Amino acid sequence: HRVVLVDADIGLRNLDLTLGMETDIYYDLVQVIEGECTLEDALIQTKHSPNLYLLAAAQDRDKMAVSTYDMKELVSCLKESFDYVLIDCPAGIEQGFKNALAGADQAIVVATPEISSIRDADRAIALMEKQRRNLAPHLIINRYNPALVERGEMLDVDDIWNILGLPILGVLPETEDVLIASNRGIPVVLHRKHEITSAFERSARRLIGEEIPLHDLHSSTSLWKWIKGLVSTSRQAAI
Repeated sequence: HRVVLVDADIGLRNLDLTLGMETDIYYDLVQVIEGECTLEDALIQTKHSPNLYLLAAAQDRDKMAVSTYDMKELVSCLKESFDYVLIDCPAGIEQGFKNALAGADQAIVVATPEISSIRDADRAIALMEKQRRNLAPHLIINRYNPALVERGEMLDVDDIWNILGLPILGVLPETEDVLIASNRGIPVVLHRKHEITSAFERSARRLIGEEIPLHDLHSSTSLWKWIKGLVSTSRQAAI
């Protein structure tokens, strides 16, 4: 699929850093909207895939530089050339949030298994339903740690689903690989073949409509416990 990433966080762009493309940005989203350059000028093909493009946010402007009408028109133009337009919504519920909603056909809420994050997600969902009733948002649970869940120190998937009530698109494990890959400007799915890679791939496949099960993070933990128990038993037998 041809995919374009739109950084809608005007004034605080960071997708270019995550992709290792900070020196490749010449034009940005605001310049396209204000007519300083064409959309084709501002679209940058990533070094990681010939089908993945980036439209960067402006660093020296504020969120009011783009209106909801501007975002609708921009996304409409992008749809003519791309199969998927992914809009990276800025944090908060101000103009940047409204802009991202205006251009979207579907919303993905990303939350971590923390009470504060779940409350923020619940608030965002309520605002989505008020402004755009047809979005039918889905949920991605990020930074999930099965070990903490099993000790009762983190909300589990069922807890989060019961609170937010959204269909779950994916569950992404807590791993240092994300931090390392981000600092190196490499998508984590290319940085290292790890459990996180499978979790992202399953989420993407579910997003495009494939009926596949969620990535089961608890199975590997249970298997590891079984292996440690087996080793421990073998040692006792040897003693």
